[in-house]
Amino acid sequence: MNALAATSRNFKQAAKLLGLDSKLEKSLLIPFREIKVECTIPKDDGTLASYVGFRVQHDNARGPMKGGIRYHHEVEPDEVNALAQLMTWKTAVANIPYGGAKGGIGCSPGDLSISELERLTRVFTQKIHDLIGIHTDVPAPDMGTNGQTMAWILDEYSKFHGYSPAVVTGKPVDLGGSLGRDAATGRGVLFATEALLAEHGKTIAGQRFVIQGFGNVGSWAAQLITEAGGKVIAISDVTGAVKNIKGLDIAKLMKHSAENRGIKGFEGGDAVDSNSLLTEDCDVLIPAALGGVINKENADDIKAKYIIEAANHPTDPEADEILAKKGVLILPDILANSGGVTVSYFEWVQNIQGFMWDEEKVNRELKTYMTRAFRDTKEMCHSHHCDLRMGAFTLGVNRVARATVLRGWEA
Repeated sequence: MNALAATSRNFKQAAKLLGLDSKLEKSLLIPFREIKVECTIPKDDGTLASYVGFRVQHDNARGPMKGGIRYHHEVEPDEVNALAQLMTWKTAVANIPYGGAKGGIGCSPGDLSISELERLTRVFTQKIHDLIGIHTDVPAPDMGTNGQTMAWILDEYSKFHGYSPAVVTGKPVDLGGSLGRDAATGRGVLFATEALLAEHGKTIAGQRFVIQGFGNVGSWAAQLITEAGGKVIAISDVTGAVKNIKGLDIAKLMKHSAENRGIKGFEGGDAVDSNSLLTEDCDVLIPAALGGVINKENADDIKAKYIIEAANHPTDPEADEILAKKGVLILPDILANSGGVTVSYFEWVQNIQGFMWDEEKVNRELKTYMTRAFRDTKEMCHSHHCDLRMGAFTLGVNRVARATVLRGWEA
């Protein structure tokens, strides 16, 4: 099932549980604005190349729209739409004053030079600068983009609107980025996992973890879980997978991965098949890579007791049903990976105030927000007799619906 179909299905289930008016339900699904632009740039060899850029602004009932910009060859309107909608519910679950948006350019960033990427980013910004803004829509990095991309957007946007550091988040610290932003999604995963395990009288220490994906989120989650006493027994990335039942040495694995552009060949564990990683025997499984990796084909073989969705939409709805019957508890993506957007919100606040926080404060506030989001989700689970995914969706959808009605949506 594609991301848009799965997101819409979860939304409709939540709307039914909440007893939403059918007209309100329909208006919440329809995006506020969809933007498509052609970005033509001169390549380094003098030829011209054209790329299609998208920005879907889904909802602004609770505040400026917020969401990443991805550079990937498979960027297409349906996926961008689904992710923009997910951001609307995610920001509401985290209870930060934002709506949802998402954007992207259909390109292969690995095939472009730094100067070509800069030209492409600046042309994209020129085309959308009057549709984004500090109180309108605040982009952030996503797949294929980073702090440097945000620095280019900030610079280009500032040429039209004056110096505006709060127009993007995930910036380099030298340009007003927040301390702790780098680790934020992984740290949020840690805090969410702690909250879930505490419900069952357990702590991170003594649990066995398997992590799929060793990018920003997976690597930070692995480090922080190890520091908290957890045992990471298997990890995979695009190059391969490695397992050590006594626990992997994450610091050594990080070093190896940086030097060899991946974890393949790491000597601190046994190489295993990447496809079998999700079905390894463990207590907590953390998919932190791509969407749709847990599906009806492999759900039956999953041995983990808890799944923490660090990636967006890693579990298909069909797999959800199979896992629920097995008694596996799933902490949904719109709660589990909301640490990144929460610290993005802190960055935006710091930029608007012109006053920077120290890292300790950022992490302390993040823990407060993640723990509260989990507690609020559990309350919705009790009220509507539903699982954690529907608890999070009803929480998010209800907050957006209430804001929409209070603002007078039928006027």
